[in-house]
Amino acid sequence: MVQRLTASLILLAAISSLAAGADDWPQFRGPTGQGVAQEGSFPTEWSTTRNVAWNQTIPGTGWSSPIIHQGRVYLTSAVGVKGNGKQDKSLRAHCLDTKTGKAIWDVEVFRLDGSTAAPVHSKNSHASPTPLTDGQRLYVHFGHQGTGCLNLNGKILWKNNNLKYNAVHGSGGSPILADDALVFNCDGLEHPFVAALNRATGELLWKTERQTDCYKKFSFSTPLLITVNGKKQIVSPGSGAVCSYDLATGREIWRVSYGEGYSVVPRPVYGHGLVFICTGFESPKLLAIRPDGQGNATETHVVWTGQSAAPLTPSPLLVGDELYLISDNGVASCLDARTGRLYWKERIGGSYSASPIAADAKIYFQSEEGDALVIKAGKKFDRLAKNVLGEKTLASYGACDCALYIRTEQHLYKIKELPKR
Repeated sequence: MVQRLTASLILLAAISSLAAGADDWPQFRGPTGQGVAQEGSFPTEWSTTRNVAWNQTIPGTGWSSPIIHQGRVYLTSAVGVKGNGKQDKSLRAHCLDTKTGKAIWDVEVFRLDGSTAAPVHSKNSHASPTPLTDGQRLYVHFGHQGTGCLNLNGKILWKNNNLKYNAVHGSGGSPILADDALVFNCDGLEHPFVAALNRATGELLWKTERQTDCYKKFSFSTPLLITVNGKKQIVSPGSGAVCSYDLATGREIWRVSYGEGYSVVPRPVYGHGLVFICTGFESPKLLAIRPDGQGNATETHVVWTGQSAAPLTPSPLLVGDELYLISDNGVASCLDARTGRLYWKERIGGSYSASPIAADAKIYFQSEEGDALVIKAGKKFDRLAKNVLGEKTLASYGACDCALYIRTEQHLYKIKELPKR
């Protein structure tokens, strides 16, 4: 299994466009954007006192996941400040030291007028999209509230808040870096689109409207950059369909439709020549799609379909030949990635929004209640540990240098195997 984890990591690394170090976790779901950590001995058991290198209070609210680069942790939050009428929100970027958890800098990027700010879902926040870094700059995204770029010392280099749309329930999808572009989904109440900004200046490179007949058009997914037959494409799920876009122009290459599926959250994963997509609410499905089509590929390029315990919120996880899923209501499963054959399915309890990760031949699930279930990666269900922090958790893991970073409602924990006292 360790050899397969390594092989999977090497394969997935080829699709990453980030110039991050070997031990970095530079974007949502890590180096490849698919939840697979670098090699190392990661902890299996912890609590609020055991194997806690540190925990740090994070001001305000936010469900962006932590990212890590060269000894620093970055995340965002929305901090309440006095304003006119309702409380304003200071949309901020934070930088912490990985050794101590102490704040290095804390910068306001945007100020949100509380009297006009749209409400967010109870499971969302004004700072849910995860930031990312290319090793030189930090990119922070607050959805329809704006996008910004800072240097790694916290100086704001550019801001863009020109892309307006009605983000039902608030924003959730994170941006990705691809060549010279910063790409993200803008799937609001109506006229959904995908946009690319110039990563150096923040200026709009292209904007492509989604053409879909789906009645409910809002979704919250994060796109994935893949390379097919030597050409880069952006795979971007939305309401009613997943589409692939040409990186250079934003032109739609292919699409697969899935009816009225909406509020799509999970990020795609890619391997074995297949893209794995979750189709959202109403009748959730998992689709395995060959991404070498042109035009409407619904009838020709769907290799297999699974409906058993397909997640609405957590992303799938591909490790070697196995695909791991966790449904929102706590049913974990493992399938053969090539065929969709079910190896096992277990109800593990709890509710889930965070996406699972793989590290050290183990699979880590994180529940909304703050409990982490750790299992052995493989075709048989093998539970290793259940770890309780006792605090609400919707953010996904950060993982690097043999440590896990877990964001709870009020804190950021660094979990690392420590010597027994």
